Amino acid sequence: MRLLPINQKHKARMRERLRISRDAVLAVLVVLAAFVTLTVDAAAQAWTPPAGVGSISVGYQRISNTGHRVTDGSLKNNGFSTNMGAYVEGEYAFTDRFAVSAGLPYVFSKYTDPNPPPPPIPYLPVDQCHCWKGGWQDFGATARFNVFKSENGAFSLTPSVAIGVPSHDYNFRGEAALGRDLREFRVAIDAGQRLDPISSKLVVQGRYSYALVEKVLNISTNRSNVSFEADYQLTRKLVARGLLSLERTHGGLRGIGEATTDDLLSQHDRLLRDDNWRTGAGLTYSFRKMDVFASDIEYAGGTNTHAGRALTFGFGWPIELGRHSH
Repeated sequence: MRLLPINQKHKARMRERLRISRDAVLAVLVVLAAFVTLTVDAAAQAWTPPAGVGSISVGYQRISNTGHRVTDGSLKNNGFSTNMGAYVEGEYAFTDRFAVSAGLPYVFSKYTDPNPPPPPIPYLPVDQCHCWKGGWQDFGATARFNVFKSENGAFSLTPSVAIGVPSHDYNFRGEAALGRDLREFRVAIDAGQRLDPISSKLVVQGRYSYALVEKVLNISTNRSNVSFEADYQLTRKLVARGLLSLERTHGGLRGIGEATTDDLLSQHDRLLRDDNWRTGAGLTYSFRKMDVFASDIEYAGGTNTHAGRALTFGFGWPIELGRHSH
């Protein structure tokens, strides 16, 4: 399983900057870079923070997998499981255009279906025990560089590159797996527009990313991800947002029926052509020196993918280095 994107809107909503020493900031960043990042395709991030400004976010995500959508898109009510993840993510802007972020989730997974998976899928010990399995997942880091921002700041265009590297050789088989245990390199482009003609409180963002994924049995599962987000400022401190994401895998097995050898069957969790689309909504509330964010993502449809939903809740704190009020 891959954790879903955490909300990035709360970072832009942090008004009060915590002033800490240069040595303290650098120490925090070194620790974050060494130990923490998310390995998901991030939510749209068209705007970069001002130079010397960053944030630290702590979050929790619970994913309830309530079935599987097979090759023809129909829903099969089997293979239920639950994934939970706790994570820390740090971001820092070295210039007004260049920012980096890093984080690492700790994941728990459990097979919750009282019945075994349908043949020919093996019923593995990791699922038979119906117990929680936990561990660190994938280290990741992202670098963003803003290439264009309109004079009034209403429009912004920001490409990025990201890596995902397994933190260790963890189990990837079964519904209670921690993840896919594969290296990734992603390139992306984010665009955002504040819709002043309609309302200065309304912002839309879009993102396209392409992931180069480590091959398994010489089979490629590179993928494209597209996401759209609309944010509306309900009050001075409260922002609501709507989300839509689509994923298409370029390659892989077009169903369990193509796992015709023992090797393919043992690797099918990493090789299925997972195509899906998801919808969701979220809220961010800004306190004086902290933001609270939450979202609900529904697995709306797809093929060779899970059905279910993901609930996310977290906090964000700003950090500031070397900036002075004017």
